[in-house]
Formats: sequence, structure tokens, C-alpha cells
Amino acid sequence: MEKSNRLLELSRFLQDPHLVAHFQHICGVRGTFTRTAVGGGNDREATPSETQNNGACYHQLDEDDGGEAVDVDLGTAGVRKREKHREEDPPHNGSLPTKTPAAGVSDHSGAMTDEAGAASRVKPLRRNSLTGDAGQEFLIENRVFYYLFSFGTELGNELFYITFFPFLLWNVDAFVSRRLIMVWVWVMYLGQCTKDVIGWSRPASPPVVKMEVFYNSEYSMPSTHAMSGTAIPFALFILTCDRWQYSFTLGLVLALCWCLLVCVSRIYLGMHSVLDVIVGVFYSVLILLLFLPAMDAIDDFVLTCVHAPLVIVCVHLGLGLFSFTLDTWSTSRGDTAQILGSGGGIALASHVNHRLGLMADPPPERLPLSLPALSGGLVGTAALRFLLGVLVVVATRALMKALTIPLVCRLLAIPGGDMRKARQHAEVELSYRYIVYGTVGFNTLFLVPLLFSYLPLC
Repeated sequence: MEKSNRLLELSRFLQDPHLVAHFQHICGVRGTFTRTAVGGGNDREATPSETQNNGACYHQLDEDDGGEAVDVDLGTAGVRKREKHREEDPPHNGSLPTKTPAAGVSDHSGAMTDEAGAASRVKPLRRNSLTGDAGQEFLIENRVFYYLFSFGTELGNELFYITFFPFLLWNVDAFVSRRLIMVWVWVMYLGQCTKDVIGWSRPASPPVVKMEVFYNSEYSMPSTHAMSGTAIPFALFILTCDRWQYSFTLGLVLALCWCLLVCVSRIYLGMHSVLDVIVGVFYSVLILLLFLPAMDAIDDFVLTCVHAPLVIVCVHLGLGLFSFTLDTWSTSRGDTAQILGSGGGIALASHVNHRLGLMADPPPERLPLSLPALSGGLVGTAALRFLLGVLVVVATRALMKALTIPLVCRLLAIPGGDMRKARQHAEVELSYRYIVYGTVGFNTLFLVPLLFSYLPLC
């Protein structure tokens, strides 16, 4: 009983948003919350439109609001008041300004800066994909941490995966790439479903500074960034350590650094509690322990079984239908459909390639493979293949998106004039994601390599 109470106390401590806020404070992140947000004084309460999903509460004073705004110095008990400036704030596009006022002088936005311009006023780089919320401004006092952890969180975002997986597939090792995509699909799917089953809110703001709001309407436990940031580098290391000739120690260190950077970045950006991240790491390790031993059997079935295409389609659609009944509509529904669609397309293309004898895996006697020496010709060929492949993938996505959304809207009798509003209907969003990204995944592994075989320079 005493041990369970200690574990409960520890979990509450690790989930405390003030722990996240304290880490942000150490790293030089300062919030610009108003009195309404921090709940001080006799100011009015925040309206429902000012209270964001998952405990995030924002309020910005308008020019006619006549009150004071305050900067919350996270990690301390005091609150610094500043008089609200009448000058209009300069536009912000998410980039750090290069010029700042002299020491002790307040800039147009009210942020105090020193001679070196240590404090920079910025906003989240991406809006929330569902609500359009742009987020609350914040102050950055340590640019090194800001850029480092912004890069770290990108290692778990869509842009990284849609460039990393194709590059690995087209230029390095298709065998490793398709298996790595299997891992990614299962880890992300199970992570998203678990989020909706548990239904825990993201860290409250304030005291946490939400430096990213793109995923703010999703639940928090576990961190799928931490899950993918653990599963992908370590699965890549496990799949290649006996297949390619390279330093075991170097590979392990790179995997650890990749994992650590992604995990810490989610706390720095204020999107997850420490407990979310820890659970995400151990959850992905558990999935790897169960999934990797079955990888050979699954891959062999996908490649060789005559009924594999039907099973692939049914499994990926069935998994989606199950997960979409877990909760109300949110951005995680579309992300799950996109992941399942991409994985299904890749699996179907793997089966077709095997049937046609395309992109055959090297025979076992050639293993382990050695890394080729870097040369201008090798780099140029890899860059050309990647550029052509990306053009095909982007064209596929644009064409399928232009065709799919109006078609689905017409079939479902949903107004399709405003694409954003149309996609907020679950039937439109899920159908669009499945069809578009299933086609993108298929062309990535089948059409693009087939095109390369007809181009001598590739």
C-alpha cells in the first residue's frame, strides 16, 4: 500500500505542469500571459473562446481593453507587471528578430532586451491544424536551446518522415526502409489510440508556455513524439547493425542522441509532461520487443502471400474504423488515417514489387553491406533521385487531393466550397487521408523506383 502511494505521488509529480514550466524557465523561455490567464486580481474570467483545448488558457488584450498585461516569470512566484504599450505590435512570422533595442529599453511589443538581444518575442511556428489557433506569444532568452529543440521536435514531425523514409528507400536500403515504416505505423497507431483511451489533457497553460499549438487539440498521454523518437532510431539501429558495416558504438550513440533530443524537445515546447514522455519511451520499447521478433514473418507474408493485398486493405481499414470510434473528432483522427493509408500503400507496393521482380533484396551472401565512399557522383545521383522522387510524390498528393475532396463532398452531400470546413467533417477527412496517402505510399515504393529504372542517370 505504501509503495503504491509512493508511485502515485511520483506520477503526480512527473505530471505536474509546474515541472515543465520550471524546465522551460531554466532553458530561457518566458510567457507573456495576461492577468486573466493567471487568474489574478479582480479581472473578468476567460470566456470559453479564450480557453483552448487541453487546459490551455490564452487571452490577449485588445487596443480598447484598457488594463494591464503581465509577463509571468516561470519558475518564480512573482509576477512582473508592465504597462501596456499603445503602439501596434510589429508582425511576427515565427522567426527570431535580428535587431533589438539598447539595454533597458522596451521594444514595440513590450519585451525587455539587453544589449545582446537575449530576449526575443516570437509565436509558435505552426497554427493548430484543426482550429486555426495561432497560439500565445512568448519570450526566448536562449536561442541555442530554441533552435536545438525546434530541430529535435521536427525529428518527430510529418515533414521529417516524408523526406527521411523516401530518401532511405530510394538511395540506401529498401529492405530496411519498408520494415522501418512498419514499425512507425504500429507505434504511431497504438500511441494515438492509447491517447484517446486515456484522455489526459496536455499541460495547463499557464503556467506552461505553449510554444507549439499544432497538436494542441489532441490528448497528451503518451507522447507519440517520444514513442516515434525512441522506436525509429533504435529500430533503425537494430535493423542495420548486422546488415551494414559501421561502428556499433557510433550507431548506438546516434540512436540515443536522436531519442533524447526528441523527448526533451516535447517538454521544452510545453506540449507534454515529463510523465507523458517517460511513458512514451517505455511504451515504444515494449512495442519493439513484441514486434521486431515477428518482423520476418510479417514481411514474408506481405511479399509472398497471394491474399496479402486483400488482407492489407482490410487490416488498415479495420484498424482505422476501430480507432475512430474511441473519441470525438480531433486532429489525431486525420493523422491516424494518414499513417494507416501510407503504411497500406507501402505494403501493397512491396507486394507488387516482389511479384514483378522489382527492387529485389540483396542475397544473404552479400551481407554485411559496406558503406560506399562519398564522391561527387554519388552525392549528385542521390540528390537527383531524391529530387525526381519528391516531384512525383508531391504531384501525386496534389492531384489526388484535388480530385478526392470534391468527390467525397459530392458523394456525402457536404458543401465543398471551403476546404478547411469540409475537412472538419470526419467522413471527408478520413476518406481523403486514406485515399490520398495510400496512393502516395504506393507511388513512393512502386512508381518512383520504376521511373528510376528507365532513367540512366538514376
